[in-house]
Amino acid sequence: MNLVVDIGNTRCKAAVMEHGSVRAACCVPEPDAEALLNLCAPWPVDAAIVSSSRGGVSDLVRALRGRFSRVVEFTAATPVPLRNAYLSPATLGRDRLAAAVGAAALRPGRNVLVVDFGTAATFDLVTADGTFRGGCISPGLALRFKALHDHTARLPLCAPCDGECLTARTTEEAVRCGVMNSMQFETEGYIARLEARWGDLCVIFTGGDAKYFAKRIKNTIFADCNLVLLGLDRILDEYDASEETPH
Repeated sequence: MNLVVDIGNTRCKAAVMEHGSVRAACCVPEPDAEALLNLCAPWPVDAAIVSSSRGGVSDLVRALRGRFSRVVEFTAATPVPLRNAYLSPATLGRDRLAAAVGAAALRPGRNVLVVDFGTAATFDLVTADGTFRGGCISPGLALRFKALHDHTARLPLCAPCDGECLTARTTEEAVRCGVMNSMQFETEGYIARLEARWGDLCVIFTGGDAKYFAKRIKNTIFADCNLVLLGLDRILDEYDASEETPH
């Protein structure tokens, strides 16, 4: 069994994985070795992988190496079971690449668009030949709401909503619907253009805010909030230190 740790911009998510399935999970604001070890305590975990969008995980990795026989820090040098066509792999978010690996594992031989609704919204393409083609980064929902509030004099700070509306009749409703619609229309635009270019496109939603859009956008194949964890688990299972690219 594996421990997979995804340290994102706003939270740390970890899971005990067995054959691609989550057996136990936790989510904390900051990475904490004691919490991770407590999560693993009931399970026969013998390997771990740590991915960070923030950097600076050497202390955590060192603590885990004192407990597990094999611990991998996921870096730009770590081999992955995908061809990577990104031109600046050192700057590619680890979560984006891990999600792409997870998508390829779930839908092998398909063109897959991964939409991650997190702090930043990312739109990444994996093609049927097993190549990560890259994608786009956009502000996520919380950033959009905060920007409208912080950079105007009177607009309120709002939160996401489930309802759909094109002609809001209060300012608060107008902000909510404007942000939600902008994210929806942006996503639908990416799907339509990539379908026209690549065809046979499978769409996977992930990230904390995916729940708001899985029903709004009708041609979603499915949403998987554990896509990054699944990808990290796959990377760890197939990891070979001899294939690491020198830094």
